[in-house]
Amino acid sequence: MASSLKILQLSDLHILERSGDTMEGVDTEKSFNHVIEHAFDQHKHFDLIVISGDLAQDPCRASYLRIVESLERYSTKTVCLPGNHDDFSLMQQVIKSGQINCNRVSLFKDWVIVCLNSQKIGCSGGFISGSELEFLSVVCEQYSTQHILLAMHHHPIKTQSVWMDTMMIENHAALFSVLDSHRSVRGIIYGHVHQTQETVRHSKDSGLLRMLASPSTCFQFKPVSKIYALDTTSSGYRVLQLSSDGDINTTIHRLSS
Repeated sequence: MASSLKILQLSDLHILERSGDTMEGVDTEKSFNHVIEHAFDQHKHFDLIVISGDLAQDPCRASYLRIVESLERYSTKTVCLPGNHDDFSLMQQVIKSGQINCNRVSLFKDWVIVCLNSQKIGCSGGFISGSELEFLSVVCEQYSTQHILLAMHHHPIKTQSVWMDTMMIENHAALFSVLDSHRSVRGIIYGHVHQTQETVRHSKDSGLLRMLASPSTCFQFKPVSKIYALDTTSSGYRVLQLSSDGDINTTIHRLSS
């Protein structure tokens, strides 16, 4: 049986400036802590935690420090990438330990996890800059003999929620142009949409590309909605098992309502 790498994806924490503050009626910090506790209670061990953006709602040092304090309890390597609500410069100043950081590339025996910045400053929507696309191309070339999982915040494909899809990656065609040139890229994980999404993109050059969105650790958005609306689905997370042969097995887990 092929060996595997076990990854926990958490997304859209929206931690507020003060403990106990709420957003949409949810204590986002309390919910985040319950989610991560549930993940480790159920799965015991992860090789890596990926937090795919919107760590803070209104970013400040206090919010990021409390996130780090929560994660430090689990002694697990963690990488964080920015969402549209984050201050990436501040994140890099605060989240920078050996265990928990904002590293762009995480190397494992058979897999490389690559974090891409889809943040467009001053905008809720996503955009992959020319420098980010160049970075992605270079990394794909450098690790062409390994399997690559790409992590970002914004969604590169439509969700069928009209209001949400105004905020997808603006230049998604440019992103896929790079990815179509590299068979080593096996999947993309992302957040932002506060709901699950699982689909496959077919390319004659690069084969199958899994695209996977994680639920939020706090409140969820109603799927297939024309306007902003919340769903009654509970907070959750995604677990990924990455096999040495390049296969991706994944499951969504949620807290009891």
